[in-house]
Amino acid sequence: MSETGTNITGGCLCGAIRYEASGEPSYAGYCYCADCRKASGSGFAPFMGFASSAVRFSGETRLFRSPSIRGTDAVRNFCPACGSLVFGGIVGEDTSHTIYAGSLDDPSRFLPTKAIFARDRPDWVVMPAGLQVFDTMPG
Repeated sequence: MSETGTNITGGCLCGAIRYEASGEPSYAGYCYCADCRKASGSGFAPFMGFASSAVRFSGETRLFRSPSIRGTDAVRNFCPACGSLVFGGIVGEDTSHTIYAGSLDDPSRFLPTKAIFARDRPDWVVMPAGLQVFDTMPG
């Protein structure tokens, strides 16, 4: 998989998991919820959304499920070898996937436009200017 045209590529720290997304994301932003903070080990999780038909994954992942605010499971995929958090959703089942921007080969491809769960943002995290801000999950 290579970075060509509008394709966006990335993967885990050790390279065992790779992905390629065609086109531009349908949304991109920061999540400040407690679950994303703990999963990422940071003050937020930077994310990009793609239709499942636009993303190809390779490599074996481990899934972690936790309850979401919507009452469904939030599913995070990480590498069983290096532990990197790579993407959200169940391959072959979900209609969309969340790519965690920290896993991008070219981090300049992350162009955030929104911030979700801003009510949970730690005081020590500076939110970039110009984002559409939601206290929780937008409708």
